[in-house]
Amino acid sequence: MLRIVLAEDSVLLREGLIGLLERFGHQVVAGAGSADELTEAVTAHTPDIVVTDVRMPPGFTDEGLRAAVALRETRPKLPVLVLSQYVQRAYAEELLDSCDGRGVGYLLKERVGNVEEFVDALQRVADGGTVVDPEVVRQLLRHRRDPLSRLTAREQEVLALMAEGRSNASVAEALTVSEGTVSKHFGSILTKLDLSLTDATNRRVLAVLAYLRGSP
Repeated sequence: MLRIVLAEDSVLLREGLIGLLERFGHQVVAGAGSADELTEAVTAHTPDIVVTDVRMPPGFTDEGLRAAVALRETRPKLPVLVLSQYVQRAYAEELLDSCDGRGVGYLLKERVGNVEEFVDALQRVADGGTVVDPEVVRQLLRHRRDPLSRLTAREQEVLALMAEGRSNASVAEALTVSEGTVSKHFGSILTKLDLSLTDATNRRVLAVLAYLRGSP
């Protein structure tokens, strides 16, 4: 029997999963409807495994996944199985890389073929294995092959103009935006290209090089 903390903001889905897991002999020691509740439940119950959605209150973006990453940082041996409709790439990579990928899984709800398959994946993750939906793998590999795919269309425009040697003021004039907006876009570009911690004097050059390598 596994002792499980289940984080899912949909009450109907959460109750359905609780009934399903208990039917297979497991115990859901806590059901959480938000990322904060998930963290509190893990602290209170010390479960054998966490099952969590990605998008949860209050922002419905990546709160559940970020909470899972934070929990793995403080509890490296805590198995985590993500069950979601979405592939949240940045934190998915961080979660799957944690503890050398042991005791972690990422499944897409609509691609779980049957109940037994899901319960088997749960047990494998709890035992220290790794279970990742092939579609999640495909999206992560595509993301890693082409770092520019992380950028929005506007961010790519900003970087393309910088590759021409333009200053922030010149880029702002060309796009009819403020210099502050250009700086904000460039900060986002640095983060998405993993250059935010690079020495400030090299950031612009490295970002432009990344653009040139990725350009046709």
